Amino acid sequence: MNPDVWPKLAQATLETLDMVGASVLFAALLGLPLGVLVVITRPGHVMPLPALQRALGVLINTARSVPFLILMVALFPLTRLIVGTAIGTRAAVVPMTVGATPFVARLVEQALLEVDAGVITAALSMGATPWQMVRKVLLPEALPGLVLGITIATVSLLEFSAVAGAIGGGGLGDLGYRAGYQRYRADILLGAVVLLVAMVQAVQFLGETIAQHIRARRSIA
Repeated sequence: MNPDVWPKLAQATLETLDMVGASVLFAALLGLPLGVLVVITRPGHVMPLPALQRALGVLINTARSVPFLILMVALFPLTRLIVGTAIGTRAAVVPMTVGATPFVARLVEQALLEVDAGVITAALSMGATPWQMVRKVLLPEALPGLVLGITIATVSLLEFSAVAGAIGGGGLGDLGYRAGYQRYRADILLGAVVLLVAMVQAVQFLGETIAQHIRARRSIA
């Protein structure tokens, strides 16, 4: 690999980390309350509102069904409104956040639905309010599942970042496509792919380790 490749790969890696990190944060901030709301408004749960629950389900499913590349292009006007441009690392955060939010909401929903019904019933029998149920029962009990859900979402956003790079989003995807594939630089293309794979492996390992640590501490307690 030529020496001139390393600075390019380093810069692209930082751009990818910046892009994915911001998208994970915003998607979690939006997807977590959305997922909680979908769960607690289910029939028979702590705040049953079937009509709202069905509406949220349709909204989430509709958003998830749009391919990311189409979503990114469709959101160009919104991206320009928020960021001032539709090209670059910062601009890619907007469609990546929109695309990941419904995915995070479903992962949160899945984690919360795995909470033992007996724990929920016990908390309700003691007069817990919906907010107390969410804050003191559902979220703490579902924490390992939530960590794994955010891990899965982060891996998916790394994949999104590669797609975003193909249309000017920056990062390793952009470097691999424009400087590697289009210019027949196999070393750059290979370097971008290896770094993306390494980042996915690191994120997966970290997420699983944290979740296992939480479970271990809970079993000891």
